[in-house]
Amino acid sequence: MGEHDADMLSQVQNYRNVVLRYEALDEQIDRLLMAHNGNSDQLSAAERAEYRQLARQRDELFNEMRFMEQVLSLGEDGWETPLDHDESRA
Repeated sequence: MGEHDADMLSQVQNYRNVVLRYEALDEQIDRLLMAHNGNSDQLSAAERAEYRQLARQRDELFNEMRFMEQVLSLGEDGWETPLDHDESRA
């Protein structure tokens, strides 16, 4: 495996870790809301503070995921490779 491949693998693993952390926070938020029938108005002050903290962390991870997707050239349809942009092959 070349240095570029090792770097790409490391970046993909980092991306996957961020996605898993995002999903865990999202699930935690869902559980908190479902404990109150999905109604955030029924949260206590402490629960509302926790909800806001979790939501901020989730938003930060979401932004990090989007940035990493751009770096990794992930499109909506999946991976793009350098060959996808090689006009000499057309």
